[in-house]
Amino acid sequence: MQDLFIFPFNGNGLEALSCIGKDYNFLGFIDDTPEKKGKHPMGFTVYGREILQDNKQAKVLAVPGSPVSFLVRKDIIEGLGLDQHRFATLIHPKADVSNLAQVGFNTLIMSGVVLTSNCVLGNHVCVLPNTVIHHDAVIEDFCLVGSNVTIAGSTRIKKNCYIGSGSSVINGISIGEGSMIGMGSTVIRELPGACKAVGNPARIL
Repeated sequence: MQDLFIFPFNGNGLEALSCIGKDYNFLGFIDDTPEKKGKHPMGFTVYGREILQDNKQAKVLAVPGSPVSFLVRKDIIEGLGLDQHRFATLIHPKADVSNLAQVGFNTLIMSGVVLTSNCVLGNHVCVLPNTVIHHDAVIEDFCLVGSNVTIAGSTRIKKNCYIGSGSSVINGISIGEGSMIGMGSTVIRELPGACKAVGNPARIL
């Protein structure tokens, strides 16, 4: 079994606990907030980053980000200073991943997610429960995809996007880099980068 830390101690990290299979031995969380460090009532320990120097063979799953902070995910993850080989990828045993799908490193796929034929997930991607990503769709690096999202075939979600829970994205379009799609939105046309879109159909704010 490979030792594993999860960074940071946040909601995504807690949900990732249920995705740890028999391949990993969970050692604890890593977080920069002093108030979070130490033994937690749930039984695990929250460490500072210095623990990585004491456990240089341990893998790390880094899942920072929220609707507020998703644009700085790249900076936070790269700030760990880890080589590619140090990152883990976790796939919940109840996710349905086609053997024709591609999944990058430091990617978290939660329970009930369906990845169909030829879809591609980049590196540092987080997909919450019960989301379906259809054939030939591409989710680029550093994206966060909420729960109960449907991304239709041949769609491209460019880097560092946030797709809110309950959203649907029509087939064959692209959503530009650094964009946010609000919860429950329906995207039926191509969107530029660095935009915020909400509604049914989704409109740029």
